[in-house]
Amino acid sequence: MRIAVCPGSFDPVTMGHLDIINRASRLFDKVIVLVSFNPGKSSARFSLEERMDMIKTVTKHLDNVEVDCNDGLLADYLKKTGADAIVKGLRAVSDFEYEFQMALANKKLYADAETVFLTTNSENMYLSSSVVKEIASLGGEIKGFVPDEILETIKNRLYLAK
Repeated sequence: MRIAVCPGSFDPVTMGHLDIINRASRLFDKVIVLVSFNPGKSSARFSLEERMDMIKTVTKHLDNVEVDCNDGLLADYLKKTGADAIVKGLRAVSDFEYEFQMALANKKLYADAETVFLTTNSENMYLSSSVVKEIASLGGEIKGFVPDEILETIKNRLYLAK
């Protein structure tokens, strides 16, 4: 069984994230969407549980997708779960530089792990959780940036932060 891990903060999950998860689910037998968190940081706008619940909501149609969380090294999580690959979405060349460094570090920490880069669809190239948070905090419309199933949840949190 080929298992892939799609790691990220997903604060909140966007249409770009969902696109990568959907595509990974067609390439692998099992995909674990891994919400990474650092207990020493409190910069997330959504709690760990809220982020996991939003991802479960928008991936419920994908039978081979699971959601989990991790506060340690990604390489250790891969070893623990028997995952073969890390799936990362790339929007621009600037993403590649950072992600390539992380891929090399993960390979050094766990030689059996491969990193698979999926390029984002052109309509999502500008999209990130940070962009969604900034637009929403300034009262802008985020419909089409995040999945419809969680739009109101995100609006209720981010628009109140204004």
